Amino acid sequence: MRIWQKPISIEEVTRMNAGTASDLVGIEFTEFGDDFLCARLAVERKTMQPYGRLHGGVSVVLAETLGSCAAYYACAPDFYALGLEINANHIKGVSGGYIDGVARPFHRGRSTQVWGIELRNEVQELICISRLTVAIVKRNS
Repeated sequence: MRIWQKPISIEEVTRMNAGTASDLVGIEFTEFGDDFLCARLAVERKTMQPYGRLHGGVSVVLAETLGSCAAYYACAPDFYALGLEINANHIKGVSGGYIDGVARPFHRGRSTQVWGIELRNEVQELICISRLTVAIVKRNS
């Protein structure tokens, strides 16, 4: 079942994120389907901690970006999503290449949504799992 309530395309999601934190760390939106949104991120010096591994905070930036963007497009045109809570379990370190993320809804209610985000390395090993809860808020006229 298609969940998107607003027109969605990779170009539109990319445009909306231009100049933001997600753009700064190099998040690239790659795909969407009826009920998911995907993006990827290069593991390079600017996304690493000093010890040569992907920074956990950058993993959370990717997870929150995916979940928040997906929530925005999955709510009615007069509404937008604001993050309430995010958690992340870092399962495996990454020292190069790309990580791919996918966000899928667990719950889409009138006033809240809950999204599950999985991040995987290039050989599809799970590196981080995250859950994002957002408030659905009506735009001011």
